[in-house]
Amino acid sequence: MASHHCFHVRSLLSVLFSVFNLCFASRILVTQDQQNQLLRYHKGALLQGTISVNLIWYGNFKPGQRAIISDFIVSLSDSAATRSNPSVATWWKGIDKYYRLANSKNPSSLSLRLGKQILDDKYSLGKSLSEKQIVQLASKGEQKNAINVVLTASDVTVAGFCVNRCGTHGSKNSIVKGKNQKFAYIWVGNSETQCPGYCAWPFHQPIYGPQNPPLGSPNNDVGMDGVVTVLSGLLAGTATNPFGNGFYQGPATAPLEAAAACPGVYGKGAYPGYAGDLLLDPTTGGSYNAHGGSGRKYLLPAIFDPSTSQCSTLV
Repeated sequence: MASHHCFHVRSLLSVLFSVFNLCFASRILVTQDQQNQLLRYHKGALLQGTISVNLIWYGNFKPGQRAIISDFIVSLSDSAATRSNPSVATWWKGIDKYYRLANSKNPSSLSLRLGKQILDDKYSLGKSLSEKQIVQLASKGEQKNAINVVLTASDVTVAGFCVNRCGTHGSKNSIVKGKNQKFAYIWVGNSETQCPGYCAWPFHQPIYGPQNPPLGSPNNDVGMDGVVTVLSGLLAGTATNPFGNGFYQGPATAPLEAAAACPGVYGKGAYPGYAGDLLLDPTTGGSYNAHGGSGRKYLLPAIFDPSTSQCSTLV
């Protein structure tokens, strides 16, 4: 049976820092009770070692769109992919603090590598998917030591997409060589034509809230750059709470996780409607906060730093 946590993206700016719906639980951490500020460790297993990130492309994606995501995955653990800072790999190292908290005497580590890419451009399950079908697609990836990422094209509708979530992460039990295993999965939809003001902010005018001008997308693709912001947050949640009993605050059915604790924060000085002070590519006009491989630039969410109880940004 699959378990999942929704990622309700920060683009409803008028309510970003208040109690939001259960799927994203996008609540800022209050100061009245220091004990409740912390993303507590619930003693569950964390992903460790070398994990393959397998990409399942559902629907029609251009090669250039697929490259935006695959280059991002490679950049997570390959510090040699870029000599420019701040980098995607530096952002990902913020996750290490959770592993040291989980086991300070003998902390484990997590290294991600790009695994298989599976193309389903014939829409084998149709263009309207249920949560069960998302898990079915995720099961096409590896069943052990894997994060299977399902990416749905802009013409695919998914239950809850653009209504109360932009992506999901969870886990599923499987049998590998007679043994019970669990693999982690993520789903993210391309919101370009359905709800870019909801799932691709700050690269599109928001549906609600302060109507500041949208930022330029660093890879000149509003939908896919929106996918990166959602996917990166879900990867942080998957690493720190892969099976629903890792690091989180609140109920297990609607956990507040490492990136979800910092909704709408991408750079210093962020506030509702303003993503923060970011870097600007003078050539493309795109806003970003992280360099990736192949000369790419990305905008990645702040990660909640458990050692300071503050949102940590790259810039």
